[in-house]
Amino acid sequence: MSTAITVTVTGMTCGGCANRVRDGIGLLSGVDGVTVDLPSGQVTVESAAAIERDAIAAAVDRAGYAVAD
Repeated sequence: MSTAITVTVTGMTCGGCANRVRDGIGLLSGVDGVTVDLPSGQVTVESAAAIERDAIAAAVDRAGYAVAD
């Protein structure tokens, strides 16, 4: 069974931004997939086990963006 968490990422303006966010989150241990909806800023992370929101936020920060509160 998989689990998913959706966060809103601010600052993404283009496909390159979305790719950086997708790639950065994809490096987290246990992540099975990352879907980015650029117009809304919503990023959905799928994994077999729950991924902490703080870990996702840190990966997004390393990519140069921020998770909205």
